Amino acid sequence: MNVSALPDNAPRLFRDSRPRSRDAHLLESGGVHQLFLPQGSRLFEIDSATAAQLGADLRAADHSALQQRLAGLELGCAPYVNDTPPQGLRVRALSLAIAQSCNLGCSYCYARGGEFGGAAKAMSQQIAHRSVDLLLSQVAPGERVNLAFLGGEPLANREVLHDATRYAAAQAERMRVPLTFSITTNGTLVSASDIDLFERHRFAVTVSLDGTEATHDRLRPFKRGSGSYARIMANIAPMLARQNGMQVSARVTVTPRNLDLRATLDSFVARGFHSVGFSPMLSAPDHADEMQHGDLGVMLEQMVDCGEAFVRQSLAGCRYPFANLLNALREIHKGTHRPYPCGAGGGYFGVSADGELSACHRFVGDDSGRMGDLASGVDLDRQSLWLAGRHVHKQEPCSSCWARYLCGGSCHHEAMHRGRPACDFIRGWLHYCLTVYGRMSRARPEMFEQTSRAAHQEA
Repeated sequence: MNVSALPDNAPRLFRDSRPRSRDAHLLESGGVHQLFLPQGSRLFEIDSATAAQLGADLRAADHSALQQRLAGLELGCAPYVNDTPPQGLRVRALSLAIAQSCNLGCSYCYARGGEFGGAAKAMSQQIAHRSVDLLLSQVAPGERVNLAFLGGEPLANREVLHDATRYAAAQAERMRVPLTFSITTNGTLVSASDIDLFERHRFAVTVSLDGTEATHDRLRPFKRGSGSYARIMANIAPMLARQNGMQVSARVTVTPRNLDLRATLDSFVARGFHSVGFSPMLSAPDHADEMQHGDLGVMLEQMVDCGEAFVRQSLAGCRYPFANLLNALREIHKGTHRPYPCGAGGGYFGVSADGELSACHRFVGDDSGRMGDLASGVDLDRQSLWLAGRHVHKQEPCSSCWARYLCGGSCHHEAMHRGRPACDFIRGWLHYCLTVYGRMSRARPEMFEQTSRAAHQEA
């Protein structure tokens, strides 16, 4: 597909999603008006007269008039999110950097070739077991916990990965704790024994793929320069064919060099991936691979093109696993409102090969996200400072943005290392997703009933 031939959606979405008030946001799609209220992430369909009145208040930046009008509509409420950071959080998810090494040479890698700027390392069985013990030691009755394996390339340390999985599963069964597993892999080392393990323990498997063959090979070659796509696809074909207990997803890191998202999505859907998601590269050691505002505009056009394909397929009763839109619709339907973008530094931590704890897998080896170690546990003072300082109310320009509780302030690692170059993109995408939710809830309300049941079953 010629990327430049797409409709000119990005400038309109950038304009329409611009913050005019921290308390309300108006949307219009196909002649239907909607009002989004950040407190509680509540979405309402409104008539054109009400939309005109609210629009006048927003254009005039008349906060008092807006609040009075919302109160008159009986939509005022006490804050859902206050300034107080959470206290007493327990560890509920760990990602183990089980192999701080990698056989690929991706120039944009946040882990700098998998080694996080240091020497290559492999986690020992002892460190892996102690990580599992920490995870299970803080679980409360009824809570589900997750153990993730990342790297580098985690399958470079296959023996410890398999052993840690068996150990964790046995301990969790003994304690009657629901435990889920996940792994992010480049796919080049996947073997039959790995597939057996993933299926037996119902892994969520994410394979990093950056496009169709020629594009992927430019971005994710082996360290000696040859392409990796053909080997990956040969390795994972049995996994895609077999997935029953496990689910296999594709994750695409988007750089200025692989912006043809729709072709990538359709190719991976056809191959049988359970879901396909896209993530812009915003902070990279090689700054040439970082997305700039113009690149993010092109990406937004492509995301909308994928979104419209999702709408057509869904209305026709067909499954089209575009993860970015599916996840956004689920969050909107649930009324998700959060003061952080993720659980990093709260209930989720990364563990280095040496047993050091960090705010997430991206902060391994980075002092700015250091959170203790396995020997002494989570550093509660550093955690408290992190949660207080990273709260969305403390971030700018987040505190005045209507999308703050859906976005949560964007990835901590990216914001701390580059700032927030993607705010227009994030708001534009969320604006579009809200309009799609309105369209889909009118056309196929049963879709969200099914989503609610599925989410309840997964919880």
